[in-house]
Amino acid sequence: MTQSRLDLAFPDGHPGGRVLFIGATAADDLSPLDPAQLTIVQGNFPDHDGLTARGFDVRTEPEGRFDAAVVRLPRAKAAARARLALAAAHLAPGAALWVDGQKTDGVDSLLKELRGRAEVRDVISKAHGKIFQVALPEAGLPADWTATERQVEPGFVTLPGVFSADGIDPGSRMLADNLPPKMPTRVVDLGAGWGWLSAQALARPGIAELHLVEADHAALTSAKRNVTDPRAQFHWADARNFTLREPVNGVIMNPPFHEGRQADPRLGADFIATAARILTGAGRLWMVANRHLPYESVLAQHFGQVHEIAGDTRFKVIEATAAGKGTATVRARGARR
Repeated sequence: MTQSRLDLAFPDGHPGGRVLFIGATAADDLSPLDPAQLTIVQGNFPDHDGLTARGFDVRTEPEGRFDAAVVRLPRAKAAARARLALAAAHLAPGAALWVDGQKTDGVDSLLKELRGRAEVRDVISKAHGKIFQVALPEAGLPADWTATERQVEPGFVTLPGVFSADGIDPGSRMLADNLPPKMPTRVVDLGAGWGWLSAQALARPGIAELHLVEADHAALTSAKRNVTDPRAQFHWADARNFTLREPVNGVIMNPPFHEGRQADPRLGADFIATAARILTGAGRLWMVANRHLPYESVLAQHFGQVHEIAGDTRFKVIEATAAGKGTATVRARGARR
């Protein structure tokens, strides 16, 4: 557990001066660190919101110089490097940089790589992970570690660590291919990512306004670059409790189903519940999911009509309507309506 590693890294408590922590989560025990001297950078909305509620200074980007930094490693290697480069850019000369991560998130690989570039000290192993200190070289970290936009499709850029950063997710492509020729007037894209699916929906006639809802600040930043249509509105928010003043008549979504490395179908179930809550009774949901995920029973609880309209061995595209009426019989692709 990270908390136990923090205790071992800082046995005497706060190291002194301003400390930057990139990647701390809402559930972390940060008791070794002084909240008055701590700035947390967190781009995931639920964690940002939870840490803010606990009284911490939480931002999406650091400002100024710090006397020490702790970097929590994410799963994506490019995103891990970007976090380290961001911390290094905001550290005072000679400041300590601590790196914390799980083995499953590649901490051993990054430790080996850093040892080839800098002096590594105080390696502490605990709870299936490591925390260690890096003495940054005068030349700094490689320039290509800095987070930079990458064009993955004509007109579309992504940032390191966002979902499907290397290209269009095949599930989203299947969903886009099966959206109706004419879309409803008011549409929400729950978990909009870097905006590709929203752009495909906006290319069809019918939409007067489309709300892109995304919890990952970096992904939403890319979406704002990718979707410049004036009908688009952007919301940095948790899709699980998102709401609008007035109901909408269309929802599209490719919901996440992992919390870290663990598959958790409850995430998709919560997205389905949100869709039912924000839709009018005559509104429609179009969603794509991995074939093996058991969403049919959840959909039946929230919608009166549920149909699989497309799919293959990997994915299924589902259309649902009559929100709030529940008890639907989920009809497989090709079944008579």
